[in-house]
Amino acid sequence: MKKITAKEVQQRLENGEMLNLIDVREVDEVQAGHIPGIINIPLGLLEFRTHELDKNKPYIMVCRSGGRSGKATQYLQDQGFDVTNMTGGMLDWEGNIE
Repeated sequence: MKKITAKEVQQRLENGEMLNLIDVREVDEVQAGHIPGIINIPLGLLEFRTHELDKNKPYIMVCRSGGRSGKATQYLQDQGFDVTNMTGGMLDWEGNIE
């Protein structure tokens, strides 16, 4: 499984990179604070919303601490997607939040 740190994601965004970030936390968690521009697909709904994703795009999975995003990364990787888990999750995030 590919991994990236919250700091690396933040640096890439600050450098102007367009990243496809998917936050797999529950809606209320995301409303409490999230990385700008993120797509919210709660982990429990991921298998039902996989059709919304593009296998030609790389995705970075985000959750609170890295556990749920790790499960999501493994699931999508098994489905043939190019996915990376953001280790440490939002607990390690020091960038802007909405």
